[in-house]
Amino acid sequence: AMLLLLSVLVLLSQPLGYLEAEMKTYSQTAVANACALVMCGPVENGLPGRDGRDGRDGARGEKGDPGLPGAVGRAGMPGLPGPVGPKGDDGSAGGPGPKGDSGPRGPQGLPGVPGPAGKEGTPGKQGNIGPQGNPGPKGEAGPKGEVGAPGVPGSTGIRGLPGPKGERGASGEPGAPGNAGAAGLPGAVGAQGTPGARGPPGLKGDRGVPGEKGAKGESGLPDVAALRQQVEALQGQMQNLQATLSQYKKADLFPNGRSVGEKIFKIVNLEKPFEEAQQMCIQAGGQLASPRSEAENAALQQLVTVQNKNAFLGMTDTKTEGKFTYPTGEALVYSNWAPGEPNNDGGAENCVEIYTNGKWNDKSCGERRVVICEF
Repeated sequence: AMLLLLSVLVLLSQPLGYLEAEMKTYSQTAVANACALVMCGPVENGLPGRDGRDGRDGARGEKGDPGLPGAVGRAGMPGLPGPVGPKGDDGSAGGPGPKGDSGPRGPQGLPGVPGPAGKEGTPGKQGNIGPQGNPGPKGEAGPKGEVGAPGVPGSTGIRGLPGPKGERGASGEPGAPGNAGAAGLPGAVGAQGTPGARGPPGLKGDRGVPGEKGAKGESGLPDVAALRQQVEALQGQMQNLQATLSQYKKADLFPNGRSVGEKIFKIVNLEKPFEEAQQMCIQAGGQLASPRSEAENAALQQLVTVQNKNAFLGMTDTKTEGKFTYPTGEALVYSNWAPGEPNNDGGAENCVEIYTNGKWNDKSCGERRVVICEF
């Protein structure tokens, strides 16, 4: 019975198919062994046998062949849960979970305390001159200039010719001769007597009728009042002509011309080498612009600013390096060189250009620049 109970416990811990085979094998072996210990035979009324436990244990028999797999038995009742095993090692860290929804934005924090001022950096190198800015808005019209001085009076008109001489009047008729006085009686002949007194003169004849007086010729000199009236009329015409000329002059100079004093500058939107630019101005009756004052230079700066291009001036140092002169050969009376100029860069800068900021730079005469003529 004890062996049978142990066998059942062993078989319960193995798979069901193998358990059934083991039970069959064990049953056969147990029966055989039981018959060996307890003599199996016909039932007789003999004495009861002694408990087999008193005998010596026999030698262990050889392991029998495994029996055929038994029929699948019914699943036994689940055993009681075993004791909780020891805690296993921590598993590897899992990957990051999906990003959670952003929570509501927190209130803005107070501004931080400003940090201390950094050390002043070393000044950088001077940058190149930037490109010319766009021209500024047109300035307001200046105040009206004062009335100019009256023009020089015109030359005196030609003196009128004297009128023709009037005809001479006819001669008056001669008056009638006076009556002759009576002759004195001759003295007696004797001693020579004294001559008789001279008789009184005869009466004067009547004066002839005078001829008509010829008409007076017209005077050659004009009347002073009429002359003054003519002068005033001429002055009025002169002022009208000056005003009209000034109006046409302004219209002609806009937008590519400027007037300074008696000079007029006119820019041509053509880029030419110096020689061609100079020849173009000469053929037009002028010359390349050669500013002699700050006002003239400012007028030229306005013209190049409108075109946003540099222009050639009329001065050169072709004859003597470093000594710039006007086209007439005169030395300069005004200059506005940019810093460091003229520097004769490359040994071949004998002409002058004006920048859009009004400064001058010596330049190669073969370069192409905008043309500005002066008249």
